[in-house]
Amino acid sequence: MSGIQFGDVSVRISDFVALVEIHRPPHNFFDEQLIRGLADAFESLDRDQSCRALVLASEGKSFCAGADFTKGKAGDEFDSVGPSRLYQEAVRLFSNEKPIVAAIQGAAVGGGLGLSLVADFRVVSPEARFAANFVKLGIHPGFGLSHTLPRLIGMQRASLMFYTGRRISAQEAVAWGLADLLVPADHLRHEAMKLAIEIAEGAPLAVHSTRATMRRGLAESVKAQTDHELVEQTRLAKTDDHREGIRSVAERRTGKFLGR
Repeated sequence: MSGIQFGDVSVRISDFVALVEIHRPPHNFFDEQLIRGLADAFESLDRDQSCRALVLASEGKSFCAGADFTKGKAGDEFDSVGPSRLYQEAVRLFSNEKPIVAAIQGAAVGGGLGLSLVADFRVVSPEARFAANFVKLGIHPGFGLSHTLPRLIGMQRASLMFYTGRRISAQEAVAWGLADLLVPADHLRHEAMKLAIEIAEGAPLAVHSTRATMRRGLAESVKAQTDHELVEQTRLAKTDDHREGIRSVAERRTGKFLGR
């Protein structure tokens, strides 16, 4: 497989490594369609023997800035089955069988942070930043982050990110284990590909088996956690605080929350 499109996602394979790239610049906001395209690409690559590892990258300023709340509207996004379908596609991402290296520039925020944690490794540029900013939106974390983030950086640091919504710099991310390698921006893709090629040089059956052991039960845990996250998100989506959170983010100001 080479030069294949899955909606806004492209796939190219070279040296047993697939470059899976999101094309929604500048911020690569996600929705169900985008996550489905990624899941379809991952599943196709799982069946492709010319691929042994993946690099997940994106075009534009941000890796993925999460959902698009820039229009300042709220209230309906959790009233339909839309988020449920999105999380079903997210579980498909965590079910993929081949190692993933994410190349992260700019923002990996909210669900974009969740997407970055699908990968086994994260290579970041100095401009990269991470945030679980859900409390600033008056909403519960989603995309399985309440499982995947503590699993990666520990309960204490994950709680700090969740409770404050603060941004974590590229340097902090490496120090915390949230990212694995910090490189200059103009070397980002090269270094991510270099790591993926190093993985692909290993015996593929052994790499596959070892990864399956290391990630045993992950997709099932994400499924259980997204089921709970969706219940809480649906409840909080009906609050005045959520509506204020969306407005404040769109207006680039601190939210004035009243606890109702």
